[in-house]
Amino acid sequence: MRILVVEDNATLANGLAAVLKGSGYAVDIVGDGASAIAVLATERFDLVILDLNLPEHDGLEVLRIMRARQHDASVLILSARGESDDRVKGLNLGADDYMAKPFDVGELEARVRALLRRQAGQKSATVSFGEVSLDLNSRTFSAAGVAIDIPAREISLLETLFMRAGKVVAKQSIIESLAGFDEDLSANAIEQYVSRLRKRLAPHGLTVRTARGIGYYLEKTQA
Repeated sequence: MRILVVEDNATLANGLAAVLKGSGYAVDIVGDGASAIAVLATERFDLVILDLNLPEHDGLEVLRIMRARQHDASVLILSARGESDDRVKGLNLGADDYMAKPFDVGELEARVRALLRRQAGQKSATVSFGEVSLDLNSRTFSAAGVAIDIPAREISLLETLFMRAGKVVAKQSIIESLAGFDEDLSANAIEQYVSRLRKRLAPHGLTVRTARGIGYYLEKTQA
């Protein structure tokens, strides 16, 4: 899952990015409205965390342009206390949720998970494929109730494949969902992650197949 943080307070933006990256998300940061509009014109994100008070186009203008361009990323507005009118305007323009500053990081993480779950079309917090289940709240995988130990980057890869189980996911889509602007993630690196995942999933009746020249897909190996 890929997240864009649009926030002109560098300390806050970097702190948010660190927390979200620690949970395995690919996170990018821009510090003004003009940069956000430019990035959103060429890059795809699952979620945008959007401050309202931005230089060079405020958050409401960024949101208006996003929705006019039919960008379907979920939007979580961050607003200072006392901006209730702007929060209402944001929701009317197509924002999905808002939080007032200062906010609790744990609550923000919970809202991010809920929005990404909604973005993926999942009403339940648990998704299963074969004997393996994914808890979308904790972003953990388990089989028969026992947690499967998977590193953060591989969790992000498996989550991407799991949410589209049985369907081919293009290599480029995987790279974009796992890497931010400042990361150089190659196709060879993805292949290494896939190889490790195959070993971890083998005891649980799942594997990652290669669609040559296209990408990868998750498949059951046991009836």
